[in-house]
Amino acid sequence: MRAVLDTSVIISAVRSRHGASNRLLQMAFLGDFQLLATPALFLEYEEVLERPEQRVIHGMQPARIHDFLVGLAGIIEPVRIFYQWRPQMEDADDEMVLESALNGQADAIVTHNLRDFSSVAAKFNLRVMSPAAMLREFKG
Repeated sequence: MRAVLDTSVIISAVRSRHGASNRLLQMAFLGDFQLLATPALFLEYEEVLERPEQRVIHGMQPARIHDFLVGLAGIIEPVRIFYQWRPQMEDADDEMVLESALNGQADAIVTHNLRDFSSVAAKFNLRVMSPAAMLREFKG
């Protein structure tokens, strides 16, 4: 499976070791599925992880954030943007997720923001699922 993780999933994964987001990230590091991201989306992961309010919650120091991002970059298949589909979404940050999925020929977008992505899912024949739903697929 080829999937794009929304920034919300990455953030949830580092904020809690006990949720579906963290388990999915562990599975990605084990090679159970292929993560996809454009450079712009990856930079958003970095920017959000480094926000002071996020650092208070996840407790990672800058060096640890750097190490995490280096590891994450090592397992992500970089996606080149050949075609921009904008505007499709209300939030410009969601556009980066959609463009990563479409240009990277993803099977799914995994997000906590199902409502905002549901409008484009059918239009582009793209699956949009929560981290828990993706985990259920792997178990089933």
